[in-house]
Amino acid sequence: TETNQSQCRLSMNLNPSTLARVIQDLVESLEGHGIRKLLILNSHGGNEFKPLLRELHGKTSVQLFLCDCFRGLTADVKKTIFQEADDHAGEVETSLGLAYFGHLVAQHPDGSLAADDGLTAETRLDAVNNGWVSITRPWHLLTTNTGAGNPHAATAEKGRQLMEIMVDRLSGFLYDLAHAEIDARFPF
Repeated sequence: TETNQSQCRLSMNLNPSTLARVIQDLVESLEGHGIRKLLILNSHGGNEFKPLLRELHGKTSVQLFLCDCFRGLTADVKKTIFQEADDHAGEVETSLGLAYFGHLVAQHPDGSLAADDGLTAETRLDAVNNGWVSITRPWHLLTTNTGAGNPHAATAEKGRQLMEIMVDRLSGFLYDLAHAEIDARFPF
């Protein structure tokens, strides 16, 4: 879902409607194989799947659940781990990158990150700048390199700490979900 990165070299896009259709097709396939409970994990802030769950409700026997890894699952702990619980390629995402695929994170020979401070341009509209009104963000106008968060306080340890919380919370949920009986009032 990256139409707003179309000005960035080699960016690729799936429209939200295409992505929704892919998920719908997968749900139909899983339903045909007898799967009745499905958790969709979302770790991309640009993907909004709640409307899809509403659309599929009543059209499938699969009970759908959605976990947004950064907004819902870890929102309550990010401020205790990170200096800035920021956005795109900021401290949170970079910490996870350093922890699990550090060789792909651009660094100078001294180990410091090869990144700017993630400054973003303000719009001309106070309501947008204050978060009262939202827009799709054209990244080539918003940032210098699509990083919209300061990554410099990121560490692999912070990434591992956040992942441990995610795994703990998700594993507990998946255990409960696997053992929950589906009846007329499920999941209530």
